[in-house]
Parts: sequence; structure tokens; C-alpha cells
Amino acid sequence: MTTVQNLYEEYGKYTYHLCLKLTRNKEEAEDLMQDVWVKIVRYEGKIETVDKMKAWITTICMNTFRDRYRKNVRRNKYVMNQPDSLDVPILDLVPSDTLTPGETIEKEDMQQIIQQKIGELDGIYRKTIELFYVSQYSLIEIAEEMKVSIGTVKSRLFRAKKYLRELMQKDESLTEYVVQI
Repeated sequence: MTTVQNLYEEYGKYTYHLCLKLTRNKEEAEDLMQDVWVKIVRYEGKIETVDKMKAWITTICMNTFRDRYRKNVRRNKYVMNQPDSLDVPILDLVPSDTLTPGETIEKEDMQQIIQQKIGELDGIYRKTIELFYVSQYSLIEIAEEMKVSIGTVKSRLFRAKKYLRELMQKDESLTEYVVQI
């Protein structure tokens, strides 16, 4: 029978190093590690059902770090001491507050531009993009609707996004909106 004590002996150093890598600060790493082990103790009854213990502990650690980071971002509203590089997607760290009037106008402008450019796509690509992004159809539903395979739908979506990006990059009036890749 695996106990929390046995887990700590086996994975304690690993957990600490992961926490240190995420926080880049000794004190914060220790706080994060404590929170992680509190959660592990809380789920002690489920330990026997876990197949890959290291992956399970890593997931708890990553989720705890994300939760703490989001909480701090929401509390401060601004990220003051953000590490240079994080091992989590940056979009997960952005608080979702209401848009400023300028951002709202920019978003509406961008939506109109994208709709216009989608209208310039060939019919098959336009229909695929509209079904997937506008109507929120699944790949299976699109395949059934268009009477093609799922692979064909994926390929059309990929090409449609590529063509849409190219259309937007070619339009010189959009240079303030489009980042050249």
C-alpha cells in the first residue's frame, strides 16, 4: 500500500525542483510545494487507483501553480514580476476582464475584416470555415454535411486558414492588425 509518506520520500525532491523551475523563487517554490502536498494528502484515498504516479503529481503541481498564478494576476491586475519564460501557455495566464472601448472597437473592426476576407475565399474553404468557426460544427458533422472524410475536412480547414492568412498579409491596409509570420 502506497502512503503519502512513501510518495513524499520518492517524489519530494522532484516536486520541489519542479516548483522551483516554475516559480524561479525559493520561498514561492516552498509555498507551492506545500500546497501540492496538501492536495495529495486530500486525495490520499485515490492514490491506489493512480497508474502513473509521477505524471499525476506533476499534473497536480502544474494545476496548483496555474491556479496560484491566476489568483495573483487577478489580485494585482498587472503582472509585475513575471518570469522571462514560463512552462505554461501564456494565454492561460491572462485575466479575462472586460475590454476597454478601444479594444472593443478594434475587435469589431477585426471581426468585420475577417468576415470580409472569409467571403473572398473559394466556396469550399469558405463553407468549411463558416461551419467550423461560425456554426461551431464538429469535424464529424462537417464531414457528414459536406459528404467527405474527416481527413478532408481537416485538410480544408488547414488550407482555408492558410489562404485567409495570406489574404490578410497581402492587404496593405491591414498592416496594423496583421503580424507577419
